[in-house]
Order: sequence, then structure tokens, then C-alpha cells
Amino acid sequence: MSQRTEAESIIQSHVLWSVGGGLIPIPLVDFAAVTAIQLEMLQQLAHLYGVEYSRSTGKAFVSALTGTTLARLGASFIKTIPGVGTLLGGASMALTSGASTYAVGQVAISHFSNSGTLNNFVEEQLRTAYDSAFERGKTYVSDLENEKGDDAAKVYQALEQLGKLKDQGILTEEEFQAKKKELLSRL
Repeated sequence: MSQRTEAESIIQSHVLWSVGGGLIPIPLVDFAAVTAIQLEMLQQLAHLYGVEYSRSTGKAFVSALTGTTLARLGASFIKTIPGVGTLLGGASMALTSGASTYAVGQVAISHFSNSGTLNNFVEEQLRTAYDSAFERGKTYVSDLENEKGDDAAKVYQALEQLGKLKDQGILTEEEFQAKKKELLSRL
């Protein structure tokens, strides 16, 4: 597998995780989950491209790209409105989270491919690239949801059933974690 293909695979899996993280119904927890997913993706991409990674440089890179992400925070806070707010905020946050993760990944690939590191980036240049990639990311997320929708729904249903089996004491924690990992690898 080529480096670029592996990088795209890393991005795709983290975009899916971010979409799921954006659906967390608790405001700010969703935001924190997506940020953690983006940092994990950045760490994997840095490793793939042989770039030194630390949590602090990763946070600086992601923060420089995503800025204050008022749109994501706004979608997160919409979830506080009972009923319709949860649905609208969740859908909006899921799309925005996935598109943002896609954009962070694409900018990282471009930057690392050109001998960039997490210590030598020009914020304005990367921010422009991020904004463009974010717009492409919206389409990417929609396409992924359509492509993976049926598979993802089946996986989430299976996860829900696994959780019930664990809660009933039929599965041990170890069995639950092993099966959960297997199911999530299908996404």
C-alpha cells in the first residue's frame, strides 16, 4: 500500500469516527471527542510521514487550522434545545466534524509531503488550505455516509446488541471489547 493510500485510509476512518463523535448528544463532550479524534489522526499521519509528534505540537497544529471553530460550538450548543435541537445540532455537528477532520487530514498530508513538520508551518497558508479542504470535506462526508450508511447502521445495531448482552452479563468485558473492535474495523 502506498503512503498516500495509507494516509487516505487513516483519514477516512477518522472522518467516520468524527461523524459519530459529532452525534454525541452532550454539548462540548462532542467537541472534545472530535478534537481527540483529530489529534489521534494527526499522530498517525505524522508517524506515517516520519514527522515528530507531541501532543502539544499536535494541538497547536489543529488549533491553527480549525481556529475557534465557532460553527462546531454553535452546533454543539443547539443540542441543548430539547427534541428538535438535538436532531438538528447532531446532524449539523456530525457533518461539520467530519468535514473538519477531513480538512485537517488533507492539510497534514500536503504539509508533511512537502517536508513540513508540526513546528514549521505558516498558519495563514495552512488555514487557507484548510478552508478549501473543509468545503470539499462536506461532500466527502456526504458521499461516505451514503456509501457506508447501510454498513454503518448494521454495525451500530450490532454494537447496541453487544452492549445489551454485556449489560445482561452474557458477555464479559473482554469479549465485548474484542467484538466491538472487530465491528468497528468494518467502518
